[in-house]
Amino acid sequence: QVQLVESGGGLVQAGGSLRLSCTLTGRTASMYRMGWFRQAPGKEREYVASIRWGSTSTYYADSVKGRFTISRDIAKNTVNLQMNSLKPEDTAVYYCAADRLGRGAGYDQAAYDYWGQGTQVTVSS
Repeated sequence: QVQLVESGGGLVQAGGSLRLSCTLTGRTASMYRMGWFRQAPGKEREYVASIRWGSTSTYYADSVKGRFTISRDIAKNTVNLQMNSLKPEDTAVYYCAADRLGRGAGYDQAAYDYWGQGTQVTVSS
Protein backbone atom coordinates (compact mmCIF):
# COMPACT_ATOMS: atom_id res chain seq x y z
CA GLN A 1 0.00 0.00 0.00
CA VAL A 2 1.25 3.48 -0.89
CA GLN A 3 0.73 6.44 1.40
CA LEU A 4 1.30 10.09 0.59
CA VAL A 5 1.84 12.71 3.26
CA GLU A 6 1.92 16.40 2.37
CA SER A 7 3.54 19.13 4.42
CA GLY A 8 4.58 22.76 4.11
CA GLY A 9 1.27 24.54 3.77
CA GLY A 10 0.47 27.70 5.68
CA LEU A 11 -0.42 31.37 5.51
CA VAL A 12 1.59 33.76 3.37
CA GLN A 13 1.14 37.25 1.99
CA ALA A 14 0.65 37.87 -1.70
CA GLY A 15 3.98 37.85 -3.49
CA GLY A 16 5.48 35.43 -0.99
CA SER A 17 6.66 31.86 -1.35
CA LEU A 18 5.90 28.44 0.10
CA ARG A 19 7.37 25.01 -0.49
CA LEU A 20 5.16 21.96 -0.29
CA SER A 21 6.55 18.47 0.15
CA CYS A 22 4.97 15.07 -0.39
CA THR A 23 6.59 11.98 1.04
CA LEU A 24 5.75 8.55 -0.34
CA THR A 25 5.85 5.43 1.78
CA GLY A 26 5.13 1.85 0.88
CA ARG A 27 5.54 0.33 -2.57
CA THR A 28 6.91 3.34 -4.40
CA ALA A 29 9.40 1.75 -6.79
CA SER A 30 6.98 1.44 -9.71
CA MET A 31 5.45 4.93 -9.70
CA TYR A 32 5.11 6.45 -13.15
CA ARG A 33 4.12 10.01 -12.34
CA MET A 34 3.49 12.35 -9.41
CA GLY A 35 1.13 15.28 -9.48
CA TRP A 36 -0.12 18.20 -7.47
CA PHE A 37 -3.74 19.30 -7.55
CA ARG A 38 -5.63 21.93 -5.59
CA GLN A 39 -9.17 22.69 -4.53
CA ALA A 40 -10.34 26.17 -3.63
CA PRO A 41 -13.49 26.74 -1.55
CA GLY A 42 -16.59 26.18 -3.65
CA LYS A 43 -14.60 25.01 -6.67
CA GLU A 44 -13.69 21.71 -8.20
CA ARG A 45 -10.27 20.23 -7.70
CA GLU A 46 -7.89 21.29 -10.46
CA TYR A 47 -4.54 20.27 -11.85
CA VAL A 48 -1.45 22.22 -10.83
CA ALA A 49 1.67 20.34 -11.95
CA SER A 50 3.09 16.88 -12.58
CA ILE A 51 6.43 15.17 -12.99
CA ARG A 52 7.52 11.83 -14.38
CA TRP A 53 9.06 9.82 -11.55
CA GLY A 54 11.78 8.32 -13.77
CA SER A 55 12.78 11.50 -15.60
CA THR A 56 12.87 15.26 -15.20
CA SER A 57 9.88 15.92 -17.45
CA THR A 58 7.59 18.46 -15.81
CA TYR A 59 4.24 19.91 -16.75
CA TYR A 60 2.24 22.84 -15.41
CA ALA A 61 -1.17 24.39 -15.54
CA ASP A 62 -1.13 27.73 -17.32
CA SER A 63 -2.23 29.48 -14.14
CA VAL A 64 1.00 28.55 -12.31
CA LYS A 65 3.51 28.34 -15.13
CA GLY A 66 6.56 30.46 -14.39
CA ARG A 67 5.71 30.75 -10.70
CA PHE A 68 5.63 27.14 -9.45
CA THR A 69 8.29 24.47 -9.81
CA ILE A 70 7.76 20.77 -9.25
CA SER A 71 10.71 18.52 -8.47
CA ARG A 72 11.36 15.08 -7.04
CA ASP A 73 14.04 13.47 -4.91
CA ILE A 74 14.10 9.76 -5.66
CA ALA A 75 16.47 8.94 -2.80
CA LYS A 76 14.08 10.56 -0.31
CA ASN A 77 10.87 9.45 -2.06
CA THR A 78 9.75 13.07 -2.01
CA VAL A 79 8.03 15.37 -4.46
CA ASN A 80 8.19 19.10 -3.88
CA LEU A 81 6.25 22.08 -5.15
CA GLN A 82 8.04 25.40 -4.87
CA MET A 83 5.49 28.18 -5.11
CA ASN A 84 6.71 31.73 -5.75
CA SER A 85 4.90 35.00 -6.43
CA LEU A 86 1.83 33.64 -4.73
CA LYS A 87 -1.53 35.25 -5.39
CA PRO A 88 -4.74 35.22 -3.34
CA GLU A 89 -6.29 33.03 -6.04
CA ASP A 90 -3.72 30.34 -5.21
CA THR A 91 -5.52 29.83 -1.90
CA ALA A 92 -6.65 26.20 -1.78
CA VAL A 93 -6.09 22.81 -0.27
CA TYR A 94 -3.20 21.24 -2.17
CA TYR A 95 -3.14 17.51 -2.78
CA CYS A 96 -0.30 15.26 -3.81
CA ALA A 97 -1.16 12.31 -6.05
CA ALA A 98 0.65 9.27 -7.44
CA ASP A 99 0.02 7.60 -10.78
CA ARG A 100 1.24 4.05 -10.81
CA LEU A 101 0.73 3.08 -14.47
CA GLY A 102 0.63 6.24 -16.59
CA ARG A 103 -2.63 5.25 -18.27
CA GLY A 104 -3.94 8.77 -18.76
CA ALA A 105 -2.88 12.37 -19.06
CA GLY A 106 -1.00 13.99 -16.21
CA TYR A 107 -3.69 16.63 -15.76
CA ASP A 108 -6.42 14.02 -15.45
CA GLN A 109 -7.31 13.24 -11.84
CA ALA A 110 -8.69 9.88 -12.90
CA ALA A 111 -5.20 8.78 -13.91
CA TYR A 112 -3.96 8.88 -10.31
CA ASP A 113 -4.17 5.91 -7.99
CA TYR A 114 -3.16 7.37 -4.64
CA TRP A 115 -3.86 10.68 -2.93
CA GLY A 116 -2.59 12.52 0.11
CA GLN A 117 -4.79 14.11 2.73
CA GLY A 118 -4.12 17.65 1.54
CA THR A 119 -2.43 20.70 3.00
CA GLN A 120 -3.94 24.17 3.26
CA VAL A 121 -2.32 27.11 1.51
CA THR A 122 -3.75 30.55 2.25
CA VAL A 123 -2.51 33.66 0.47
CA SER A 124 -3.60 36.97 1.94
CA SER A 125 -3.88 40.15 -0.10
